[in-house]
Order: sequence, then C-alpha cells, then structure tokens
Amino acid sequence: MSFFEQPILNSPYFVPDQHWELDKEGRPTDRIISSRRRSDLISAMPKPKRSRGASQSELELSEAGLGGLDSAYNVTEFVNELRSQVDSWRQLPNPNDWQVSPITQRLLQHWRAIQKDETQVIRPFFCQLEAVETAIWLAEVAPKLGPRGKQVRARLEAANKDANPDLFRVAMKLATGAGKTTVMAMLIAWQSLNSVRSPSSKTFSRGFLIVTPGITIRDRLRVLLPNDAENYYERINLVPGDLMQDMQRAKIVLTNYHAFKLRERISLSKGTRAALEGHGDAVTTLETEGQMLQRVMPDLMGLGRINVINDEAHHCYREKPDAEQAKLTGDARKEAEENAEAARLWISGLEAAKRQIGVQTVYDLSATPFFLSGSGWVEGTLFPWVISDFSLMDAIECGIVKLPRVPVADNLPGEPEPLYRNLWDAIGKKMPKKSKGVRPDPQKLPLELKTAVDALYGHYKRTYELWEKEGVGIPPVFIIVCNNTTNSELLRDYVAGYEVESEDGVIETIPGKCDLFSNFSSDGERLSRPRTVLIDSATLEAGGDIDKAFRDAHAEEIEAFRREQAARGGATEDLTDANILREVMNTVGKKGRLGEQVRCVVSVSMLTEGWDANNVTHILGLRAFGTKLICEQVIGRALRRLSYDIDPETKHFRTEYADIMGIDGLNFSDQPRVAPPQQPRDVVNVRAISPERDHLEITFPHVNGYVADLPSDRLDVDFSGMEPYVLSPEKVSATVVTMQGIVGETEVLNLDYLETTRQSTIAYHVAKHMVFEKLRDANQAPRMHLIPAAKRIVMQWLSEGHLVCTGDTKPAQLLYRELADEVCDLIFGALIDKPGGDKIMRAVLDPYNPTGSTLCVNFNTTKASRFAPRPDKSHINWIITDSEWEDQLAARIEEHPRVIFYAKNHNLGLEVPYVMEGEPRMYRPDFLIRLDTPEPTTLVVEVKGYRGKDAHLKAETIRHKWVPAVNRIGTYGRWGFAELRDVNDFGPGLNAAIDEMLGKVPA
Repeated sequence: MSFFEQPILNSPYFVPDQHWELDKEGRPTDRIISSRRRSDLISAMPKPKRSRGASQSELELSEAGLGGLDSAYNVTEFVNELRSQVDSWRQLPNPNDWQVSPITQRLLQHWRAIQKDETQVIRPFFCQLEAVETAIWLAEVAPKLGPRGKQVRARLEAANKDANPDLFRVAMKLATGAGKTTVMAMLIAWQSLNSVRSPSSKTFSRGFLIVTPGITIRDRLRVLLPNDAENYYERINLVPGDLMQDMQRAKIVLTNYHAFKLRERISLSKGTRAALEGHGDAVTTLETEGQMLQRVMPDLMGLGRINVINDEAHHCYREKPDAEQAKLTGDARKEAEENAEAARLWISGLEAAKRQIGVQTVYDLSATPFFLSGSGWVEGTLFPWVISDFSLMDAIECGIVKLPRVPVADNLPGEPEPLYRNLWDAIGKKMPKKSKGVRPDPQKLPLELKTAVDALYGHYKRTYELWEKEGVGIPPVFIIVCNNTTNSELLRDYVAGYEVESEDGVIETIPGKCDLFSNFSSDGERLSRPRTVLIDSATLEAGGDIDKAFRDAHAEEIEAFRREQAARGGATEDLTDANILREVMNTVGKKGRLGEQVRCVVSVSMLTEGWDANNVTHILGLRAFGTKLICEQVIGRALRRLSYDIDPETKHFRTEYADIMGIDGLNFSDQPRVAPPQQPRDVVNVRAISPERDHLEITFPHVNGYVADLPSDRLDVDFSGMEPYVLSPEKVSATVVTMQGIVGETEVLNLDYLETTRQSTIAYHVAKHMVFEKLRDANQAPRMHLIPAAKRIVMQWLSEGHLVCTGDTKPAQLLYRELADEVCDLIFGALIDKPGGDKIMRAVLDPYNPTGSTLCVNFNTTKASRFAPRPDKSHINWIITDSEWEDQLAARIEEHPRVIFYAKNHNLGLEVPYVMEGEPRMYRPDFLIRLDTPEPTTLVVEVKGYRGKDAHLKAETIRHKWVPAVNRIGTYGRWGFAELRDVNDFGPGLNAAIDEMLGKVPA
C-alpha cells in the first residue's frame, strides 16, 4: 500500500476521526474527542424541547436534530452521518452503481486516479475530494434514495430557514491550507461540464457567481477562470484534456461582496437635489436591484439559475430575528457592527440574485464557518448547514499544514499559565495612548511586550540564518497582529526604526530593535527595499497611500505587474497605492515580485483571509482573542506549508513549524522533530515544441475497452506467449493462521480442505463466468453452447501449468469472483480467430476523443528528476522521470540507431484499461518509441525494477489485448510492447525488443 493510500498520521489522505469537544454554547474547548465517542455523547443528551414562543423554523430544526443550544453537537452528528453514507457510496466498486451522470462518473474516476498517481506533482488531498464527493452525493445520489435522501434535504432546508431565507446553502469546512480553491475548481468543473452535456437538466448550471470578502482574494481566484493562463483545470489536471473545450463554456463571475452595494447613478450636490425635489417626492439616484446585478454580473444575466460560491463564507448570513444581542464595548462592539453590516450586504446581494436571476445552490467554503459576533447567534456556533468538516486539528495531524508551537511553560514563579500564551491580558492597559496632536512614543511599550519581541525575534533570527545557509532564496516572515492602527504603527516603528524631527527641524533616525526588520541602514538612510510593511485591511480595500520611496524602489516590479494586468485583460493605467499594497501582500515570499524580500508584516486586526504566503514562521498576537474562532483565523495565516514534497524515506510530508506567541485558545503539543528548511523547487513548463518539432509528433488511440469478434462462435486460444498466473498470500491474504488463547492448545487454520475440489469443477465454473460475463454483449442472453469450448480452454490453461500456487494457496481459490475475473481476462486476451491466426480483439475507442497526441502535452511541474532530450529526438521539451532507471533508459533510447523519436507517457494520456480483482483500472506504460521503418511503428516500453501483484495483469493486458486491438484498427500503424526488468543494464533488453519488433514489420 502506497503512502497516499494509508490512513496514517501526517498523511494528506488520512481520514480524520477526531474533533474539538464543544461546550454547552457550541464553542470549541481544549479537549479532543473521537467521532464515535461524540456520537455516544449526543445519543445520551436529552432531546431538545420547543420553548414557549419558539418559531416554526426552530421546531423544524429541533425535529431535524439541529435545534437549541446543542446545535453544534447535532451539526457534527449530521456531518458524521453524512460522511458515513458518502463513504459507503464511495466504496462501491462498480461505477454503474454510483447513480451519477456519465460526466460525473468520468470526473470522479479521473480525480481518484490522479489522487493515487504518485507521478502527479499536485494531486487532490483526501479532504478536497471528500468535500466535492459530498456535494455530488447530495445533488445526484440523495434524490434517488427515496425517503432517506429527502430527509437529508429537509434537514438542510430547515437549517437554512432563519439565516438564509429563500436560499439553499451547503457549507464545507476546510482548514486553512487544505486547498479551498481546488475544491471550488472541482465544483465548477462538475457543474459546468454536466450542464454543457445536459443543458436542460435542473440539477446543473454552467453559471457561477464567486463572492469573496475582498479584492485581494478576488484577484487571486482568477485561476478559476478556464481562460486564465494559470487556470487550475489544466495546471493541476483537474479536467481531462478532451473536456477542456466544454469548460470554456462556463460563465464565471468573480466579485467581492462590496460590489453589491447600490451605487449613485447621478452625482447631485445637496442644493441641486433640494431644488429638484421641491415639495414633491424624493429624487431617486441609487441603482435599482436589477441595475446592480447588471453591473456586477452581466455575463450571468439571462443564463437561468446559477450556482454561488462564497469564499470565507462566515461573513455571509442574515441576522437572527428578535435575538438578544450580546453586550459589547470598545473594539469588540465596533468589530461586531462591522461584521453585521458586511453579512447584511453580502446576503442581500445573493437574495437579489435569487429574485432576479435564480440561484440553484450556494456553496460556502471556509476554514471557520461559524457565526460571528453581531449575528444574533452565539459567536462561534457552527453553521447548521455544514455538510463536510475537515478541521484545523485534522489538517495538523495529516501534515497538510505546519505544526503550530505555543508557549507551554516559562520561568515566572506562581503563574497558572505561561505569560506569553495570552500576552494582551497583561499589557493591554499599559499600551501607550494616542492623545490630540501627540504621537505615542514607540520606546514606551510595556516591558513584557519588549521581552516577548526579543524572545520571538531571537528564534526568528536563527531561522533566518538557517534558511540563508540552506539557500532557500526567500526569507521567513514574522507577523505582528495588532488591534488598531495606533498600536500597529508603534510596533512597526519599534521593530523597523523611524524618524523624528526635533524642534529646530533636524531629522533623527531611531534604529529599529530588530536588525533584520530594519527599514534603515546603519547610517540612518532609508533602505530602497523595505523589510517591514504595515498592512491595514481598511486601507487595502478603500485605497490608501504608501511611502513614495517604496513605490520608486520597485519601479521594475510595478512595471511587471502592469504587464501582467494587461495580459489578463485588466486596466493598464497608473497603479494606485492600494494596487501596490495589495500586490505587496499577495506576493510575500514569491521570487521576483514586489513582496519577495518582506521579512515582517505588521497587521491591523488580522491579515485578510485567503492570504496565501507560505513562508510565515512566527506570529506575535497583540490584541484580545475572545473566541477560538478568531484564534484559528489568525493562526491560519502561518500554517501554509513551504514545501509539499514527500520525504523519500518516510513517505510523509516533512514537519514544518510555526511559532506563535500571544494567541491563546488553541493548545498544541507534539514530540520534538528536526525541521530543516526546504528550498522551493523550480517550476518548469513541460510542453510540445510546436511547430518546430511537429514532425516528431506521436499519435495514439484512447482505448476505453475491448470486445471479441466471434463470427463463427468458435473458441481457439494461443497460450504460447503467456506468463504464469501466480497465486500468493500477497494476492489472496493469509492462508495459514495460528490461533492461540491465554491457555490451551494452539490451533493452525489453513486451506487444505480446498484440495478436494476437482480440477474439472474449477474449469467449469471459470468457463461459465467467462461465457456469462466476458463473451456476452449487453442485454443479450449468454451463448450457453460456448461453455464446453470455454471449459476445454480453461482445462488447457490449467494443465499446461499457467497457474502457479505459492504460499499454501489453492487452485480452488479461482472460484473467488475477483480471481475468476482476472483469469478470464487473461484467457480472453489469448483468443484467436483460428489456430495460428491473429487475436480477435477489437478496441472500443473514446467516442468524444478517440486520438491522443504529444501535441497536447502542456503542464507545470516541480519534479527535480527530469531529462533533457535531444531536440531531434522528442516532440516534448522535457522527459519527466520517476527514477534513475528511467534517466538511463532515456539516454539508451536516444543512442539507438533505429529510434527516430520517442516520448515519455507523463501527462500524455496513453492509458491501457485492465481489470484487477474485478475492478476496472487504468495502466500508464512508461515510454513510446517510434522506430525507423516504412510503416509507422511504435514500441511501448515499461521499466520494472520491482513487479507488484498487478504488474503481470498489466503486461498481459497490453501485450495480448491492447496491442492486437490497436493493430487491428490499422490507422495508428503497428504497435508492440516490451517490459525491461534488468535495471542495471537496459541495453540488451532494449536491443532485443527493438529487433523483435522490427522482425514483425515488413521492411
């Protein structure tokens, strides 16, 4: 079992079974409990009762198991129940049982295949695929399950009734760094491709409105547009190449929720307005609802019902009616009012789209889909319409994100907990206050804060030096999160330095406390490239000023940004300061961009959600963190991994750390691990060089399956080239088991009783399976008269020694359906039209995309193992290899005098369908070699240092089914297959395979 199939700690495909325990108000506690134990807790809880004056929707929620103060528990119960049903559906081996459309089936098979494909650099995590599968199950499978499916829909509709009138929302909880953008792309592909193929369907739509909390995230989500140069559908292979043309028909609008605010159509002065109104009605200059929608989403008008994706959806809901608001003061009250206003505007825009256009489903994606303060619900309560949950703890356990480290002890005597765990409680009232006309002195920060800065900066400095020594190329980033602009400016000046003007006009430079963060040189001159930047989210969204020196120092990068904007169809006028600030923030840690060398970010409140910098290593929190929701949001800014490369020794992600002070609420601990910095790998574009090398193009068929032509209803076989079929414990599981109790006699269990099964009985049952399952057309009666001939063939196969039993396995185990399937497939490939004749295989080609080509290769990769082919030998610029063996073989192939050109089957699309244990699978051989012959002749080569249990089935299928079936087509030339196993010297094996192939091709 490969790493990507193991449900183990630190694996991105680990299926989590742990969650935060919640208190009576639905808030996470410091305890973790398993899903099973939680279910026990839920079943033991009293059923919610309807209180006097309870609303009808509350009653419906209660009846659905979602009501009362226990809603957080019951939401988790619902999610776990849903997860169980989706898991059972996912395990169905036969795609015909999935009850989904053909396009959905194709996408699921594609995503699951690339998830298991270790040659794919970027592949879906388990949590990403689980979220999409849950949405698919709800939309396509649940409606076909009768009352059980209707009950699921009813629970979600009841959960939506108060917070989302007239909208149907489902939420997917994915921890920061778990890849919500990929999930969005998968949802869009699933809906859009189905809608294009079935335009009259009411289940699917090719129109998508994607709403974000700010301009920053909106711009970053351009990768969801199919025509974008960096679109995810092609870049990470989420959509098969033959379906990309249909993806172009998707209509996708990206906007931030601020665009829903009705704008003034006419600008009138106060006097003009008064004159026009006179004594009559007020003059209406605001947009109407329809005009607003026409401005925001013109491409979606007239398209019919659309889907909506809310990114960071915890900002969007309708306040709970008649709810008693919590009493808040100061910054907390201001934040609650801002939350409520944003949520009201966001949900109002979606409701308008529902009325004017029609909204099918709203998909919410957030790491924290909780109600915020000001909502009327208990702050931190999980949205009751959540359908999948991949928590921060799950992400940490799986290694998808960095491992946070927080203070657990210090040398202060008599304190119940470390001071730096919740620093703001100790220093909040000691912070300098801003008075009229007087700027606070950065040097008067509380002593505790200065010590905390020194402690965390000291560790940052060691980290910086280690990264520099290892040649990472970008610096680690230190974040300071403050509660307001005054304190953020103080901290920026304290760590990075500042200028003061004396009474006589002399400007003095005060050096920063942290040398690596200083914005001034040792002689007091301002650096051309600031190391510390101040980011204020209000400035970011409204457009504010930044230092002219910063703009002048980055003229080249700004020009590059302007060119990128033009290439994407954006405006090319002079960039505003807000544009620059957004670009700086978006490119922190990205080589060659504005934010490349930023080392310290001082933020007001917190950085915008969706910020994707992956080189953050330290966070210092200087504000109140009243809920674990806010803690998780802030900590999430540091959790994106720097590297997603697998450690070749452990087959896990290497551990990366984020050190955090001043943020209480989440308590993490782990065993010490060495965490050396990892240099990000170079990204190369692998593509066909066209038109310069188009004469080196290799075309091949896309084979979906095989059929056998039996015009004479006669069965003959040729077993001369067939390998033995080996039964071993590795294939069939343990065959000898020792049973032992605490006391008493030991008993050994084995399969000796199967030896009494006669060979003719085995042959008959295998032959019957062949006639009923392999030699019957769909909806046709089995040709019973073929059973005697089929039995004769199976008996011949058994008697000639093509079955080898090892490890105490028995021939009678061929009666297992999965093994009978494999044997029948092998025999099926040996069928010939007459003794000494050709195979009677016929290929079934993909009706939509029958032919593949090297011309279609175009993908990005960070794999370091790659081989640069000679320009006259390969249509493709790089050969991506999986081992040194393949590098050696590529060199051998180029040297061979009879090879005119070749290609590596990496993201090329050549797949060979075969069956293993009754389940259809796809096999991707390694190389395609075009030989120097009058007729186009292609040799398919597989490199095998170790043969797994399915290697025999792959080789036999391509040799005895795929190759004969393709050769029978005729239009693709002649094909052959060779498997090279001597990894120490490929020369003799390659020469023999080419000689044999040339001997079969007329000169």
